[in-house]
Amino acid sequence: MEKTNRLQELAHVFLKLGITAFGGPAAHIAMMQQEVVTKRQWMTEEHFLDMIGATNLIPGPNSTEMAIHIGQDRAGWKGLVVAGLCFIGPAALVTLFFAWLYKQYGQLPEIKPFIYGIKPAIISVILAAIYPLAKKSLKTLQLWVIGITVLILSFFGINEIFLLFGAGLLAILLYLINKRNKAHSFVPILLFHISDSNLISSRNLHLFLAFLKIGAILYGSGYVLFAFLDAELVAKGLLSRQQLIDAIAVGQFTPGPVFSSVTFIGYQINGFSGAVFSTVAIFLPSFVFVALLHPLMRKMRSSSLLSSFLDAVNVASVAIIMVVCYEMAKDSIADWRTVIIAIGSLFFVFRFPKINSAIIVLAGALLGYILKMV
Repeated sequence: MEKTNRLQELAHVFLKLGITAFGGPAAHIAMMQQEVVTKRQWMTEEHFLDMIGATNLIPGPNSTEMAIHIGQDRAGWKGLVVAGLCFIGPAALVTLFFAWLYKQYGQLPEIKPFIYGIKPAIISVILAAIYPLAKKSLKTLQLWVIGITVLILSFFGINEIFLLFGAGLLAILLYLINKRNKAHSFVPILLFHISDSNLISSRNLHLFLAFLKIGAILYGSGYVLFAFLDAELVAKGLLSRQQLIDAIAVGQFTPGPVFSSVTFIGYQINGFSGAVFSTVAIFLPSFVFVALLHPLMRKMRSSSLLSSFLDAVNVASVAIIMVVCYEMAKDSIADWRTVIIAIGSLFFVFRFPKINSAIIVLAGALLGYILKMV
């Protein structure tokens, strides 16, 4: 009975986040932190941080993988499936609706006035979540040095994967120097290869394999996804570049994971079945990777050596999120209206830490629309 209740709780939380989580992975993770750590206390800040660090080390959409991690942690493999599908489902359905509109009318609805206010509000939500995580992660002078170094290197555009693994390996090196112990062996997670099949139409097969490959190897933001899709689809004549740009735009302004853009793309290429095959393929590797990685996390914590690696990766993850927040602020806080929205949102998220972040985001959207009319 308790397991059933946990599954229902997971479904409730991640359906809500799937409907209201705007703003990209950093914002989604901030909203998850508020829901599962601050409000419901399903786990500690430290364990949530470990999940962020682990998620950053594997390919795929970070916020989706965080949802899957939380689900598995809360209710086993059933929780993994429920949390993942509930977070992905609303985004895929909303994107599918926009894909249908686009196919029918050749353009997207006007939503810029609402996005104008959402972005500065989201930055406040991220800062409110990252503050306690930063306090928990910066436990020693060594971690402070690693965090500041990663922060500086991030500003210079160093690849985040190099920074994450570099921070972890540096921590291991320092641990070995300090303790003069031998390192335990580390078993990497293997990417898998899917062979060809004749069970489905050639076009859907191509979509499935293309998106499966992207989901299995892609690190980074929606802009990296853009580059992969350009090479896989536009260069091969399956999609126009304008359609790709519009697909990424839909992924940005709809709630949930940005990877839902592929639902839009699949629909444009091969209708409803193309959307389904594309969506399943892009997210399937995330479920596999998390299922493999999650059981190893507690074992890593029980090893002093691997624990130092995870601590450094956590600090690096916090530093990278702070840089993402800065880049978002540069792009979205550009005039007195957005400054008002950002300051007002900051006041509410820090003054009332248990306020639902979705309310902050929706209030920012409404205020942005009103101020745009002034």
